[in-house]
Amino acid sequence: MGEQRAVPRKLGINGLGRIAKLSIWSHVERKYFSEIVVNIGREVGTRLEDIAHFLERDSTYGRLNSYLYGSRAGRVIENLDETSGSFVVDGVKTTFLRNARNPALIDWRKHGVELVVDATGKFLDPSAPPEDPKGSLRGHLAAGAKKVILSAPFKIKDKAGAMPADAVTTIMGINDSDYDPKKHLIVSNASCTTTCLAYMVKPLLDYFGADQVLSAAMTTVHAATSSQSVLDHSPKTGATDLRKSRSVFNNIILTSTGAAKALRLVIPEMNSIGFIAESVRVPLTTGSLIILALMIQDKSLTNPINRKLVNDIYKRAVSHFPEGYLVFSEEQNVSSDIVGLPRAATVIEGHENHTRTSAVRIGLDHLASAIKRLESTGQGASASLDIGTLSRDNEPRPQKFVEIPVTQAVIYGWYDNELGSYTNMLRDRSVSMAKLMEREGSGAMKAISG
Repeated sequence: MGEQRAVPRKLGINGLGRIAKLSIWSHVERKYFSEIVVNIGREVGTRLEDIAHFLERDSTYGRLNSYLYGSRAGRVIENLDETSGSFVVDGVKTTFLRNARNPALIDWRKHGVELVVDATGKFLDPSAPPEDPKGSLRGHLAAGAKKVILSAPFKIKDKAGAMPADAVTTIMGINDSDYDPKKHLIVSNASCTTTCLAYMVKPLLDYFGADQVLSAAMTTVHAATSSQSVLDHSPKTGATDLRKSRSVFNNIILTSTGAAKALRLVIPEMNSIGFIAESVRVPLTTGSLIILALMIQDKSLTNPINRKLVNDIYKRAVSHFPEGYLVFSEEQNVSSDIVGLPRAATVIEGHENHTRTSAVRIGLDHLASAIKRLESTGQGASASLDIGTLSRDNEPRPQKFVEIPVTQAVIYGWYDNELGSYTNMLRDRSVSMAKLMEREGSGAMKAISG
């Protein structure tokens, strides 16, 4: 028996940039929501047809009709109504609001929208009040929404400020159960890089345990984003990173990423592991790669962790996540092979994964000093027992070093940072929350009728 609801399922989207546009594509394909209300907050072109023109064509993914039905399909946008600012996209009514930029002034209540995805990238602070003159996520709640999903990581302006109790960061299939529908009003869907990284890290932590992982480092070789410059321009007032004003077409550009910080929110075990995250932007429209390097304390030099074991971990992990989120491939892929791959948060490039094991020599003097520091804090009981194996009758052994097997594992993970990976995961997060809201509403109606 199919799902039923007395009123149409509506989704609000704030913004009409890359994520918002491709979210419409993804939702129209799935058709869970029967109506989508998009707030642009300004006029686009000279008429509604100009919005339709923008929506149905994409330089990266081609035409919307081909995405939905193949190359022979005709136009899927119809019934344009300038008065209401709406048209129908493959059977899904889509209305465009063009008056308010501040979330608190958007007519969500008037349009019956209870769930809003903010895809502007402008409002990142979950602690900002609804009356903030520059706008805030909580403005959506004041305007009638009951839940807000942010298509980016949270960024609290007050460095000393704590995460509000009604806000949470989740990634589908990793920690989406952390979302409490009775408690959380604002949900961050993290970032495309954090999403890919989480699916690379989680299987390894589940197998080895966080205590066995000594350190981690990642570099994302990331496609360009719309925040970058087409051509060189002079830096903005107060700009400290001069590379952001350089041409995206002609350069490999070093930049930063908040993936390490966001990963700790969705996989708390990472708090005990030293982690470095870097980003390199390259001249591609989409299709990105994470290179993850882990230092793992091994058990043996004669039978160490190897490439086959690492690949087997990922092969088994594929079935542990929702279907399609984690893909293991032993083909020789390039970035364009990943573009548009549906639902894949991460494609593990098993062909290139590799390991190397060696003995790390640790000076006993350093080890003894470390244990004394632990003992002084009340944490040295087990450590003292270990050091006891290195000496006899309080007399030091002749060797000055102890050797510990350590394996360095390098893992490659592809992701379509736009439609294929992140936007589809964002769609699933939206539908998941909408279903919970629907059940909540049905329960309330039953309580009233009872």
